[in-house]
Amino acid sequence: MSDSKTTMPVFRRSSRCEAVNCAEVATVGDGAILRNSTAPDTRLFFDAANWRGFIAGVAAGEFDLPR
Repeated sequence: MSDSKTTMPVFRRSSRCEAVNCAEVATVGDGAILRNSTAPDTRLFFDAANWRGFIAGVAAGEFDLPR
């Protein structure tokens, strides 16, 4: 049996990663942890509701840079 408090999260890199300075995400239960590959000890924790809101905002283009 695995204890979720001691299991290390498995991070995945963004498909937009260019070699360094990549966004990485790991799912933890219903939430997620987000980090930058160049500073892996600094992490943002999202509960399930906030993570779903963030993903919805990305899909809606809320964070797109102006062209």
